[in-house]
Amino acid sequence: MQHDDVIWDVIGNTQFCSFKVKTKSQNFCRNEYNVTGLCNRSSCPLANSQYATVREEKGQCFLYMKVIERAAFPARMWEKVKLSKNYEKALEQIDENLIYWPRFIRHKCKQRFTKITQYLIRMRKLVLKRRRKLVPLSRKVETRERRKEEKALIAAQLDNAIEKELLERLKQGTYGDIYNFPVHAFDRALEQQDEESESEEEEDEEDVGHREFIAEEEVEESDLSDFEDMNKLKTSSDEDNDDDEEEESSEDEEETKTKTKARSKGKSPANGSVPRKKRAYVEVEYEMETEPAAKTRTT
Repeated sequence: MQHDDVIWDVIGNTQFCSFKVKTKSQNFCRNEYNVTGLCNRSSCPLANSQYATVREEKGQCFLYMKVIERAAFPARMWEKVKLSKNYEKALEQIDENLIYWPRFIRHKCKQRFTKITQYLIRMRKLVLKRRRKLVPLSRKVETRERRKEEKALIAAQLDNAIEKELLERLKQGTYGDIYNFPVHAFDRALEQQDEESESEEEEDEEDVGHREFIAEEEVEESDLSDFEDMNKLKTSSDEDNDDDEEEESSEDEEETKTKTKARSKGKSPANGSVPRKKRAYVEVEYEMETEPAAKTRTT
């Protein structure tokens, strides 16, 4: 049988208690079932056979009541009652379950329940409110990530350079006909070139028919002198071309004369540079006309 006074004498101020925390002003209790958190005779959960408290588990409040008849079974000694989330209904539940209990226990349970509901409301508000989250970072992890990023950047640059080189070789036809070769990148490059050419053609078409007016002040005297020099150069070049054509025609006539002389003599030139052409084969047919025989007069 449990004796509350004997237990308090053993674990009270004179003896040792594992839940007791001593300070200069007063002593505190670390037992999870303590209703006030103070180490005294009325608040001790071990030295009181009739005891009750309120606890919070994952945002839900529960009323715990000590049943001394189950002292032989410590795992089943506390009776647990779930309280409503409505504050007024929860207070009514505490009054109903602790109707014949001491007033001190009933009042402390209500006070503890009020404090728990207040800090739960503050927790919900803090969760909804934006707050800065401090994340610890180690230097080793930072350096490792930085090295990985540098290596990935170098690999990406190498891949791009290799892809460009392969595309240029494919355009030049270095590999010829290769079997089982993926041409997705090549097709993509061709599509990009087609798009660029189409865009250039559209720009050229837009510029067609566009008229611009230039003021006289923009044309300087140096530009006019340049145009005159160009005309002089053109006329001189035309005269030179005419002289060249006359010289070439005279040379051709001389060559034809020499060829005809050589043919008339029947000899080829000494140097043998001009080969003798074969004459065309001509067939000549001769027709012989015969006079009819004179008729003899018969007598």
